[in-house]
Order: sequence, then structure tokens, then C-alpha cells
Amino acid sequence: MKLVACFPGKYIQGSGAILQLERLINQFGNKAVILASPTAQQYLPEALLHPPQKSRVAIETFHGECCEEALESLTARLRREQATVVIGMGGGKAIDTTKIAADRSALPVIIVPTIASTDAPCSGCAVLYSHDGVFKKVLYQRMNPSVVLVDMDIIAQAPVRFLVAGMGDALATWFEARSCRETSSVNECGGLSTMAGMNLARLCYDLLLEKGGQAKLDNEAQVVTDALSQIAEANILLSGIGFESGGLASAHAIHNGLTILPETHAFYHGEKVTFGLLSGLFLNGSPQEEILEVYRFCQSIGLPITLSAIGITDHSRNYLMPAARKSVEEGSSIHHENRVITADKVYESMLQADGFGRQITA
Repeated sequence: MKLVACFPGKYIQGSGAILQLERLINQFGNKAVILASPTAQQYLPEALLHPPQKSRVAIETFHGECCEEALESLTARLRREQATVVIGMGGGKAIDTTKIAADRSALPVIIVPTIASTDAPCSGCAVLYSHDGVFKKVLYQRMNPSVVLVDMDIIAQAPVRFLVAGMGDALATWFEARSCRETSSVNECGGLSTMAGMNLARLCYDLLLEKGGQAKLDNEAQVVTDALSQIAEANILLSGIGFESGGLASAHAIHNGLTILPETHAFYHGEKVTFGLLSGLFLNGSPQEEILEVYRFCQSIGLPITLSAIGITDHSRNYLMPAARKSVEEGSSIHHENRVITADKVYESMLQADGFGRQITA
């Protein structure tokens, strides 16, 4: 099998980067459709909202879920407007909706994350959910985004919980890439990981441990610093390339299982991925020293380390087994681990992860 890696066409990060959006739109034709939540829309440059540029930009409001209903609405708008480029602004689900709709419409896509909460912006794959937030499947696009535009002034203003959740998503990148390398499992690009993919995944993990705590403090103060910029890059670019070119394993599979439990819908993707990673450490028999390192980092920045921290208070077998069974469905990335994984083992690992978390917080 061949080595394969995937990258966005261009990555731009810095204070005031959003002001480049008009120039970038002009490079892709004469009509842009922007998908953005009401909150994200406030960051659009004023120049785009007034004549003569206003006639070249249409805004579609995102309502919160990456589901078929949202995709149908956006693709219909793209046809009506005769769009030449699509822009996704906001968090992971707005971004994923934009990427899928752009791919179905054979249009280039520019991504403008307004929070550093996931590694979705740079990738050429997206997660489709039901209209009520249950994981359905991963969809793969023909190309990665043409441009990813990260304005650090916007990222610094976002609630700190988003940055922390992004660190949770990024935290899993190295461990899942390592598992895929050990088992020669295919990555999200359809091949084996390159040295670039593996080393960027490792750099992502090292940066989190070194700079994550300071970045959280800087985000709370809403100031753009080297630490915050480096963690934004880790959450968005390094984790994006690392997971796609390195591959996924148990952390994201257990996250997908957890989505069928309604109380987890109030928690962000990266928060659930964190608990999936912790469960995966026990599932794979990771060394105690490594487990402690990950738990201590999570505890230091406020990532969930118990089931109750992601809303789950019923720990019974009857309640948790459906989530465990979903995580081991045929085709699940959990089968990239270096052992045979069953729903029973996943259930037991979730209880182990929860028990260890409760023990170190006691």
C-alpha cells in the first residue's frame, strides 16, 4: 500500500487575517455563498456587506447541525446563486456542512474557523449527523479546502471552552496515528501515513503539553500571544493534518458511540473525544506513566476525565452497552488498534477510565 498525505491548499493564520477574505473570494470568481451562524456573521468584513461587493456575496445562516436537511438547503442556495466559491465560517459542524455541500456542487471552498475547537477546517472529510445530533457516517471530499483562514483576533475572543475542547480533539491525534502505524491501517487519505503525518501528530501532542495551560490563560484574557497562536495551530493545522494523514482509531470510534446517548449532545466533539481517548488508553493496555501524563494534562486544563463530566450518570451495562456496540460497528476506526476489540471490552474500558478519573480527582 502507498503512503498518502493530505493538506489544505493554503493555510493563513494571524491577527486581522479575516481582512484577506475579499481578496481570496476574488481569486475564485464572481459569486460567493457564505454559510455562517448568526454569531459568526458578525466577523464578516464590512466591505463585503456593502455595494458593490454585496451583490457578489450571499449569506446562508447555519442552524447548528451537519445533517442532510442543512446540506439540501445549502446546495439549493448554491444553485440559485450560481456560486463560484463557498465559504464556511464558524465551528466544526458549520465547516463540515460547507465542505460536503461544496464537494457535491464541485466548488472550491474557503474555511474561516471562528473557534479553535476542532481539526475539521483543514481536512478533506466531514462527519454527517442526524438532525438530532447522532453520528451517522464520515463523508470524504475529493479535495481538501482551497484556503483555511484563521484570524487570531477572532479566536482570542471566543469562549475558552472551545479552545479547551479543541485541545481534547487534538490530544487524541498522536495516539490514534501511532495505533494506525503499528497496525499498518489506512489513514483518512486512503493510504499509509507519511513521515510528515506522523511527525506533525507528535508535534501536536508535544505542543499541547508544553503550551496548553498558558494558551488557556491567554484565551481567558482575550489576548493574542505566542502560546495561544501555537495552540490554535496545533488544534487546527497540526491535528488536522495529523489525524487525516495519520489515521483514526479508538478515541473517535468511542466518541461516535457516545453520541447515541442524548445527554452527551450538550458536550463538544473534543470533550467526548477526550473520554474516548482515555478509554482507549485502558483498552490498549497503555503504560501507567503515559496514562497519568494524559490524565494530568486533561485535569490541568479542564477536559472531562469521568463519565459524569460528559453528562452520563447511569453507568449500568444496559445503558452504556449500546454506545459500546456502536463504537465497534463494522468499518469503525476502533479496529485499527493492535488487538481484537469487542463491545464488552469497550464497556469495560469506559468504566476503567471513569474509575481512574474519579480516583485522581477525589
